[in-house]
Amino acid sequence: MPAKTGVDPKLLELLVCPLTKTTLEYDAEKGELISRAAKLAYPIRDGIPVMLPEEARPLDDSNK
Repeated sequence: MPAKTGVDPKLLELLVCPLTKTTLEYDAEKGELISRAAKLAYPIRDGIPVMLPEEARPLDDSNK
């Protein structure tokens, strides 16, 4: 079972960006799923990815 703030690795393999349908990167430090194609970071709250574009924050150029 994943930690309360973590996400099940099998779930991460299945999730894609709802806008671009591309794979996501998991940023454990920030607790986000990163869509490089959409330049968005989707939050993870209580171990649940919030895959709503209106809840995502825009990535800035300093994020790599």
